Amino acid sequence: MPCNPFRPKNITEMTFQRLDRFISGLDLADLVVNSDLLELSCGAIKDLQTEVSSDQQDSCSLSLRYKLEQKSKYTLIAFTTSTLSRKELLQQGGDLVSSTTLMEMDLPIFDFLCTERNRSFSIHRGAITLFKAHFKELSQLKTQIHDSKTGELLRTPLIVTGHSIGGSVASLFTLWLLDNIKRNQPPPKLPLCITFGSPFIGNQGLRQAMLECLTWNSCFLHVVGNKDLFPKASISHYDSPTQSAIEEYKAFGTFILCSEKGCACVDDLEVVSRLLEITRRQASCEAQEIDYYVEIVNDLKSKVIIRGNSQLDLSYVQPLKAGIILQLEAIGVEMTTQQQQRKVDNKNLISKLEEREKVLMAERVQTMDPRKRLNQIKIKMAHLEWYHKICKTKGIGYYDCYKNQLGSSDRDVTRLKKFLTNYWKNFVEGVERKPQKEGAFIRGTWLYSGRNYRRMVEPLDIAEYYRDSDKRDYQTHGRSRHYILLEQWQEDDDAEKLKSSPNNKKKQNVAGILTEDSCFWEKVEDALISCKLLNSGTSSAVEKQSAKENLDMFEQYAMNQINNYAVSPEIFLKESSFMKWWKTFQEIIETSHDSPLCDFMKNGRYLQYEKGSTFLQ
Repeated sequence: MPCNPFRPKNITEMTFQRLDRFISGLDLADLVVNSDLLELSCGAIKDLQTEVSSDQQDSCSLSLRYKLEQKSKYTLIAFTTSTLSRKELLQQGGDLVSSTTLMEMDLPIFDFLCTERNRSFSIHRGAITLFKAHFKELSQLKTQIHDSKTGELLRTPLIVTGHSIGGSVASLFTLWLLDNIKRNQPPPKLPLCITFGSPFIGNQGLRQAMLECLTWNSCFLHVVGNKDLFPKASISHYDSPTQSAIEEYKAFGTFILCSEKGCACVDDLEVVSRLLEITRRQASCEAQEIDYYVEIVNDLKSKVIIRGNSQLDLSYVQPLKAGIILQLEAIGVEMTTQQQQRKVDNKNLISKLEEREKVLMAERVQTMDPRKRLNQIKIKMAHLEWYHKICKTKGIGYYDCYKNQLGSSDRDVTRLKKFLTNYWKNFVEGVERKPQKEGAFIRGTWLYSGRNYRRMVEPLDIAEYYRDSDKRDYQTHGRSRHYILLEQWQEDDDAEKLKSSPNNKKKQNVAGILTEDSCFWEKVEDALISCKLLNSGTSSAVEKQSAKENLDMFEQYAMNQINNYAVSPEIFLKESSFMKWWKTFQEIIETSHDSPLCDFMKNGRYLQYEKGSTFLQ
């Protein structure tokens, strides 16, 4: 049965879903070749380049042409430039332009790639020069593929493609689109960028930004032929490094490396550079036009690739090594060469690739699915909840029991707290490392778990902080940044939801709630300190006035929390720090002092708080 023509709905969706799940090998290469994606993209570029060749106006050094095809089942954008433009830009565009310089060029649209830990990046000068020269037209193109009402990309799968420096512009255009895609549920369809013979377009900073956002990194597929010089011109020589790590070009995305013998998929970016380097050494390379890739794609589709069809006897070779050899042969590395130096180079390369693959396999074993990891964390939290219940039976409460360290179980919780804190600190750091738009989007599962963690664990940190009687103002001097961000993200999420007064279900479950403000006990501790200042004969008038104002604010705050059922009933346990504060506060306030909190406490209504639905009646 003949192969069906391009089937965008099935093939592109399958590619989007699988692209970031495959590791280097022959399988994904076969999948992509047989999907007709490469043939479709090549054909669009070829047609566009034919138009460019007949247009004399595109002979300038900054020419760029694009073609938008909107079909019922897919949308395709192809980019290309004139031969003169490609050669001149690639020759003069060997250096990198930093993100700071982009700001000075009035082109800050890629600033979203900067993160707290990855503060800068650099882009290929030739590519960004061409992009800036045609920014107005590209902005109009971007508008054409977005829904005018929702601002979302059109519903049909989007393919962005280009050849050589045109492929570099295609990559930059796709990055620009990714920044503008809203983070809705279900997630929107992401564009797929396919380039042919394009040079690396950025440095380590750009690669790092992409790797920290795996869904974006999987949107880029780069096809490179073994005889094409353009994509290899910017890579560093491993045996004679002449550039610093910051100045070197670095790859991102997934690569399909091709030759007349076959093709292989490589998504290990360190391996990509090594493979391009060795094919540059072994093959006679020159700048290739799109016709070269059209021929390769057609040849790969027409031939029957027999798996394991090697000229070498691999029957006694370890499976990992045999797989590496087969992939090297497929991308055009001559494995049966008689030249001594090439034999040595091949042997060294195979050894390095074996070592690299073993390291990656070990990392995969250690790397757990984030959801499974989160489930482990939930189990640890269950241990902490058990401790919370045990403390309540002692009549002292969770916070004060840990602060006083009365038993071995209290000290055991310190180790549990450290484990949980390490997980959430790493989680927050990971979110911060993502590009800004992506990092701001956190699934509700993690938000909910992070909220519970903060409400359970931060009081323990506050307890440790106030064990030293000389300390105060925890939020300014002692609070960890990851608590601040978890709280901020939760508040941002809550702001998008409708607010309402406490519902009946919440009132009826007061006995089981956690105190919502994870810094509640810090405010209690500072209120206790204010009581001591008011009661001390050595306090100055200014200190006493400040202490009185602090106590007034605390009364209002505490009553507001109680009215909203936002505090756990354990604050009213006889030996809790809150009740100690209330006892001290009663001794120093004037008999005429009246407030809603005083009325609530003096009339014993706090004893009914745990019943929720009746205590305010």
